[in-house]
Amino acid sequence: MNAIETRKLTKFYGESRGIIDLDLEVGEGEFFGFIGPNGAGKSTTIRTLMGLITATSGEAEVLGLNVNKNRQQILERVGYLPSEVAYYNGMRVKEIIDFSLKLRGRSFDSEAKTLVERFDLDISRKVEELSLGNRKKVGIVCALAHRPDLYILDEPTSGLDPLMQREFYNALEERCTEGATVFLSSHVLSEVSRYCKRAAVIREGRLIKADSVERLGHTGVKRVSLKGLKELSETENISNIKIDGDTTSFLFGGGSSELISALSRLSFDDFSVTDPELDEVFMHFYREDEEK
Repeated sequence: MNAIETRKLTKFYGESRGIIDLDLEVGEGEFFGFIGPNGAGKSTTIRTLMGLITATSGEAEVLGLNVNKNRQQILERVGYLPSEVAYYNGMRVKEIIDFSLKLRGRSFDSEAKTLVERFDLDISRKVEELSLGNRKKVGIVCALAHRPDLYILDEPTSGLDPLMQREFYNALEERCTEGATVFLSSHVLSEVSRYCKRAAVIREGRLIKADSVERLGHTGVKRVSLKGLKELSETENISNIKIDGDTTSFLFGGGSSELISALSRLSFDDFSVTDPELDEVFMHFYREDEEK
């Protein structure tokens, strides 16, 4: 069974685009990345999966349950962290975590205490006294404390310092090892590359590509760096030109013989050819989609 499955899922806000004909499958136990810039449709997808908004058309199932018919059952089994957390002023951290647990029939138990210690939270403080990072940590504890079957996380690390980011992902990897599924929405491609096994790329509400992170990184595109290059302009197969001192680099989208032929027409002192970073691969998918 898939933890998440959508078929032609579409959401419009009046005439404004949300997501269009989204076909997505996330297997149980996967650590899955959902990649796209702000405005691509990531949050719309997540809110639809959570039953927080209703799709215009199409279908979606979470943990084998229809999102429209079984919203309460889904929410009981999901740990959700929105990109921006908000709480009632005047409540203390312990009260918020306890309230979140009681919604799922649990209380502030040893699991919650362990997470509070792990993320270095002062549970006696009122939420309006907390920094952005500490507010986000409250959301993390609320999402993890009831040990759900599925974690749906929308840009979860914004506001966290690097040490807390690493601790957060360590906790997610532990849960995934135990059998839980992680659905991570992010535009921080280094996070997706480091932690996710599979990922989907979304642009302007449409799914562009879904595959293993490893295969997403092997598109045939190469990063070519030329030292002492005399002149270069963007032409067919050449894009994303960068100049750093006497080194010019660019993405090359053709085959090996085409690359050799292109280099033979240029004047330079030295060169290297490497695989591009995931963010460059991401932009390659976007350019391919624009050209269709």
